Amino acid sequence: MNDNLVPEPTTSVFDAVNKALGDEDAARRVMANPDLARFPGGDPANATGAREGSCGCGGTGECGCEDEASIPLKFVDEIGRATAADVREALHQVIDPELGIDVIDLGLVYGIEIDDKGRAIITMTLTTPACPLTDLIEDECASTLAGLVEEFRIDWTWQPRWTVERITPEGRDQLAALGFNLDNLPKY
Repeated sequence: MNDNLVPEPTTSVFDAVNKALGDEDAARRVMANPDLARFPGGDPANATGAREGSCGCGGTGECGCEDEASIPLKFVDEIGRATAADVREALHQVIDPELGIDVIDLGLVYGIEIDDKGRAIITMTLTTPACPLTDLIEDECASTLAGLVEEFRIDWTWQPRWTVERITPEGRDQLAALGFNLDNLPKY
């Protein structure tokens, strides 16, 4: 196994289409012939002049829609959008300036949601409420998430308060390499 390779994606376009349709056979037919996909309200880009509820060819029969029933897409917006897992993976690049460890491995990110418009809402805390580096962390998040999500918002929270127990095993290993010994800290 070569560790220099980029890991394979965990989901595919087929997975998104299958989730949107809720029918594996229909998803396979749409993947083989995307013109079979029928968009609620017509073509989402309104570029083909398709009638409301018609298939991708506009009902002209060019795609063979007269021979095969078109398949309605229920969740078109989910296809191609960043997921909470994508945002979480990207936030590994946001480094806490005081400790030199990313905000995910430090356990500072409590939650990530993607709303129906593709905007990320990140619930995050800091090691201390008096941390003067909030703006720096927000700027790093903006740089990291640019191009991944249209917009993002950080909801800062202090409940529950952050403790060293929230640090991931990877974060503990990184801190140990820097000389921190978390095992000798008092437990609260």
